[in-house]
Amino acid sequence: MNCERLPGGLPVLWSAPPTDDPQTVPVTLDEAAEKATNAAGWVEQNWATWLNTGLQILLILVVALTLRMLVRKALTKLIARMNRSAQAVEGTALGGLLVNAERRRQRSEAIGSVLRSVASFLILGTAGLMILGAFKIDLAPLLASAGVAGVAIGFGARNLVTDFLSGVFMILEDQYGVGDSIDAGVASGEVIEVGLRVTKLRGVDGEIWYVRNGEIKRIGNLSQGWATAAVDVTVRPTEDLDRVHEVITEATEAMSKEEPWNERLWGPVEVLGLTEVLLDSMTVRVSAKTMPGKKLGVERELRWRIKRALDRAGIRIVGGIPPQAEEPAKSDPTAGMAAPSVFASPSSPQSAAATPLPKPDMSK
Repeated sequence: MNCERLPGGLPVLWSAPPTDDPQTVPVTLDEAAEKATNAAGWVEQNWATWLNTGLQILLILVVALTLRMLVRKALTKLIARMNRSAQAVEGTALGGLLVNAERRRQRSEAIGSVLRSVASFLILGTAGLMILGAFKIDLAPLLASAGVAGVAIGFGARNLVTDFLSGVFMILEDQYGVGDSIDAGVASGEVIEVGLRVTKLRGVDGEIWYVRNGEIKRIGNLSQGWATAAVDVTVRPTEDLDRVHEVITEATEAMSKEEPWNERLWGPVEVLGLTEVLLDSMTVRVSAKTMPGKKLGVERELRWRIKRALDRAGIRIVGGIPPQAEEPAKSDPTAGMAAPSVFASPSSPQSAAATPLPKPDMSK
C-alpha cells in the first residue's frame, strides 16, 4: 500500500494493482465521492416515481383482494339462500314435485364453485395486467400472444372445451342430478356422479358408463315430476266389457288405499278402454300416475292384483296368437337333375367340333 499527498496536504492511501491483473485502475477518494454523489442524485430524482409506482401497485392489490373477497362472500350467501329455500319446501306437496334438497344443495355448490373460480380469475388477472402497466410494460405483445395461444388451445382442445361448456350449462339448467334415472342416448341408467366434463351412469346390469357431456345430444330424465304406469290386460273377445271394467276398478281402488301404494300412486288408476280388438282377443289398457322412479314396481303390483281379481271373477286372460308349426319344405324334383348340355345334341356346333375326324383310306 502506498501513500501520496494532494495539493492541500491531505494524504491519500491507495493500493497497488495486483500483479496478475495489470488493467485494474486505482480508485481515489474523489472518484468514490463523485460516484456516491451521482447515485444519491439519481435516487433523489427517481424516488418520487418509485413511490408513486409502489403506491399504485399497493392500491391495485388492495382493491383486487377486497373486491375478490366481497364477490366470493356474496356468492356464498346466494348459495346459502338457495339451500334454505330448498329446505323450506322439503316434505311438502310442492317439495314432492320439485327436486330434493340434497340434489339442490349439490347443484348450488357446484354452481357456486364455478362462479367463484371465474370471478377470482377475472379479478386477479385484471389486477396483474394493471400492475404490469404500472411498470410501463407494453401489454400489446402480451395480449396478442395470449390471444394467439387461446385460439390455438381452442382448436387443439375443442372437445375438452365443448365438454366443459356443456357441463356448465347442464348444471345451470338442472337437466339431471345424482340419483336420477336418465336416457342419454349413448347410454342409460342411474346418475352416480355429475362432473363438468364427464357424467357417470350405473346401468341396469351394474355396469358404469362414462359419458362425455359434449356427446350428449338429448336427455330423457325419468326421475323428475311424475311417471306413468301402463298395464295392458288381454282377455277373450266374448267377455263382458262392463264386468271386466268393474273387476279391474275394484282391484285398483283397493290397491290405492293400502301402504305403500297410496304414496306411490299420485292419482286414481284409470281404465282407459280398449286399445286392440282381434278375432281371438281384446286388450284393455290401465294407466296410473306414479311417483318418479316407482313406475316398474307399480306396474308389477297392478298386474298381480288384476290377474288375481280376474281369476276370482272367472274372467280368463289370454295370450297372443300361438305359434303355428312350420310345414316341412317340399323337395324339388329337379334338384338332382344336371343342367342341359350343348353336347347332348349331335347336331350342335359344339358336338360337331368335338367329334374326331375319320382316318383317310391309304389303300387307294
